[in-house]
Amino acid sequence: MSRFIACILVSLAVCIALLSCAQPVQFPAVSRTATVVTGAEQSERYLPLLKKLKVAVVANPTSVVGGQHLIDHLVTNGIDVQVVFAPEHGFRGEAGNGDKVADGKDPQTGIRVVSLYGKRMKPLPEDLRNVQAVVFDVQDVGARFYTYISTLQYVMEACADAGIDVVVLDRPNPNGHYVDGPVMQPAFRSFVGMNPIPVVHGCTVGEYANMLIGEGWLKTEKSCRLTVVPMLNYTHDVPVAIGSRPSPNLTNMNAIRLYPSLCLFEGTHVSLGRGTDFPFEVYGYPQFPDRKFSFTPKEIPGVAAHPPYEDTLCYGEDLRLPKDSSYLENTSSFTLKWLLNAYRNYPDKDRFFNSFFNKLAGNSELQEQIKRGLSEDDIRKSWQSELTAYKLKRKKYLLYPDVE
Repeated sequence: MSRFIACILVSLAVCIALLSCAQPVQFPAVSRTATVVTGAEQSERYLPLLKKLKVAVVANPTSVVGGQHLIDHLVTNGIDVQVVFAPEHGFRGEAGNGDKVADGKDPQTGIRVVSLYGKRMKPLPEDLRNVQAVVFDVQDVGARFYTYISTLQYVMEACADAGIDVVVLDRPNPNGHYVDGPVMQPAFRSFVGMNPIPVVHGCTVGEYANMLIGEGWLKTEKSCRLTVVPMLNYTHDVPVAIGSRPSPNLTNMNAIRLYPSLCLFEGTHVSLGRGTDFPFEVYGYPQFPDRKFSFTPKEIPGVAAHPPYEDTLCYGEDLRLPKDSSYLENTSSFTLKWLLNAYRNYPDKDRFFNSFFNKLAGNSELQEQIKRGLSEDDIRKSWQSELTAYKLKRKKYLLYPDVE
């Protein structure tokens, strides 16, 4: 892997000189003196590393280079792509939330596609046969329960066991300007939370990959050979807007900013607006008091198959801009206020939570605290010591200037 590192160091100076010619990612909500350039957009830094190798790629619709999908970009530049690994929602975005992703072939290139969201979550040894490097390029949103970082971990473990290099093309974290929420307890490990990190972990994918290795979280006896192609001009101290939807139900930056706080509703019997034009921007329930806002979920093929309360009128709260813009534009914390409000208004509190809630929360304590009627301030105090310890740990793996 030494040639990976050597080439990256040599090409850094060239990349900086060519920055004015690079194809930029659009970040419309951010005022910067310089445009963020993703790892994928710095072709001169990774194409030479891959030229004579047989390559596998973990990619989805966010894996874009100057308007072209990364797979098409690699093939056009003569890279021998043997297989594409598809995470949740599929390789070119053909699967909705929770839908199993099928193996197959990419119709545009004929390359074999192997699902990592279905009967298996981790590449098998036969999936990696003849592969010499795996490229990971997927846009994350910075929440513990967003499954792309779990896929990253499984890929890194499989590559370590097989002696295969991993190359992460880094991308911005749109919720990377703060760290907050309860830290996951090991007893609640699952695909929506694999390590003791808070709900909002404050890392880019590249930083998190470094943390997986540094903290010994990879479930393997062997070491993972990792190269991160870092971004240019990125920093954690300014909120960043990303230029594409990271999954079918996160359709805009408003939903992405709300996601860490609202996703806990997936562990309740309250609707998050799946099956509407504004998922993760509202919440509601058929028997909530009439708040003069209502919505009726409908099936949306490929996005929301039979959503909760399909064809049923739900009353709730509308969190779309500009109504709550002050929170969304200046957010620096994970909040429980909407969850607590929904619990207070839920008619049958014994049925409010479902079996998924504790996995999302990463503990059983949060559910009990809500049931006991604790305030948000009191609940937040209970996780501060673990959160402070995580923040110190995180700093060891940062590749970019921090918010603190």
